[in-house]
Amino acid sequence: ARYHPVPGAARGAAAQPLLKAIPATGEQLMAVGMGTSRTFDVDDDPRMLAQLQQVLQAFFDQGGQVIDSSPMYGSAETVLGELLRRVTRTGKLFAATKVWIYGRKAGIEQMQASMEKMGVPVMDLMQIHNLRDWKTHIKTLREWKEKGRIRYFGITTSHGRDHDELIQIMQNEQPDFVQFSYSLGNREAEQRIFPVAAEKRIATLINRPFQAGSLFSRVSGRPLPGWAADIDCSSWAQVFLKYVISHEHTTCVIPATSRLSHMLDNMAAGYGRLPDADLRRRIETDFAKV
Repeated sequence: ARYHPVPGAARGAAAQPLLKAIPATGEQLMAVGMGTSRTFDVDDDPRMLAQLQQVLQAFFDQGGQVIDSSPMYGSAETVLGELLRRVTRTGKLFAATKVWIYGRKAGIEQMQASMEKMGVPVMDLMQIHNLRDWKTHIKTLREWKEKGRIRYFGITTSHGRDHDELIQIMQNEQPDFVQFSYSLGNREAEQRIFPVAAEKRIATLINRPFQAGSLFSRVSGRPLPGWAADIDCSSWAQVFLKYVISHEHTTCVIPATSRLSHMLDNMAAGYGRLPDADLRRRIETDFAKV
């Protein structure tokens, strides 16, 4: 089945997806991507593969591009590679994964294996996962970029860890991308990471935009505020994602899901109006009260 571009208020307000530019090159990316942690680690379970094929098809049908994975995510890279062969892609895939191992030789072997599993001859973005052995791997990534084996390289963290070291790497090594956690409930990155990313022209991938679901717990049973309609939001998920996207230095947010309904909901946040500075402050104030 194909899943037509986002219906409803968001679709009516703007037929074109929200795009953000990679600062170093100007390349445009759809502002909502997808992660694969936990959700795509299903081995060869036929029922889950069929379900995830629908999820992935919907992602592409809504204009999605950026898909982020890692060797840390079990069978996710293999599953993603299999499903990429099954779906119909109308737009361009922007494939991202990570190296998560110690040692130069082991890192090279792991990255080669990841590209084979995902079926990607040239990886759009290769990242060093949670800073692991970054001084070793960053040399390889620079070499691979020069040779055209990867297009961009980056470094990641999550859960708010290792920010001091991450910022030093951003300042001294100038990666193309940095990935970290940011959400309405975790705004630490506004003070430290975003300013350095802006200064150094580093693109940002945002993980954990729902704080592993805890944001939904805080608003459980609460109706959407009236201002949600002003930014073409019909769900709390869209509010949370549009808050992240509306930060001027967010490049792409990568929520993960294994449910078709949630994918369609998430992708709707990639259309329509975004909160301006005044509404962002109001959203922060209102959320602080729940």
